[in-house]
Amino acid sequence: MEENHVKALIHNDPIELSKLYNSHRDLFLNFGKKYGLSYDDLSDIYQEAFIALRKHALNGKLDAVNSTLKTYLFGIGKFMIYDLLKEKKKTTEYNPAKVGIYDTIEIISYEAEDENLSYEQGLLQTYFKKLGKKCQEMLTLFYSRGLSIDEIVEHTAYTDGSVVRSQKSRCLKSLKEMIKS
Repeated sequence: MEENHVKALIHNDPIELSKLYNSHRDLFLNFGKKYGLSYDDLSDIYQEAFIALRKHALNGKLDAVNSTLKTYLFGIGKFMIYDLLKEKKKTTEYNPAKVGIYDTIEIISYEAEDENLSYEQGLLQTYFKKLGKKCQEMLTLFYSRGLSIDEIVEHTAYTDGSVVRSQKSRCLKSLKEMIKS
């Protein structure tokens, strides 16, 4: 993750924060158009997602994130879009079995980033892609997005935290076994 941007988020550098905020705003608004929300709704969501990004930086959650800041920000925003659609009871229904947070990463990540992976990161990426979509989504939500167990329950079809914990444990165990073999 871009270290200078994370520092700007943590230290509340107004000039850098303004640059960072504006650098992804139009891209996000364009990205969000496909969900049929108004410009005002998308603007509000982007602002809320940016605030959440700053909170994650202050809480140290961005330290372990391997995606770009843009990817992380768009992932937060996409969940907020789904929440708003759910509130407005749009016909577009959030179904985690069909649309996972991993889909967001595929859409907005760049191939050039793969060139900078270490050997271990390359192994992890290779075997991660071999996991089922549910496991990919679960591990991405927890480790990459930094969502808590309760937040995962809130944003998915899982019924409670114990189900999420056991699913996460099974997925992580499967990934480790694939890497070891």
